Amino acid sequence: MIRYRPVSIIAAAALAVGLATPVLADGDVVCGGGPAENWQPENKLKKEAWLEGWEILKVQVEGDCYEVYARTEQGQAIEAFFHPVTLKKLVVFRRGQEIYRVKGFTG
Repeated sequence: MIRYRPVSIIAAAALAVGLATPVLADGDVVCGGGPAENWQPENKLKKEAWLEGWEILKVQVEGDCYEVYARTEQGQAIEAFFHPVTLKKLVVFRRGQEIYRVKGFTG
């Protein structure tokens, strides 16, 4: 009969969950969006993302940025951050790796 220690089982389960969870790319992206009353509406952002050729999955506010989850024309899942006032694309991640950053953006 094999006896398992409860701590070992819990540790193994926690490790399995940690490995199965996708890496979140955003960390602490800071866009410098200012007061929300000056932000562009989400519908304009959705149009900008659509013009990129993306299929929008979700748009949300993350800190002082607009965060977009989408699929590219090639079917790749991406996470992108846009400045909420200018709607400028600032940084894009795919599978936790940065694949685009606008020149000069350090947020």
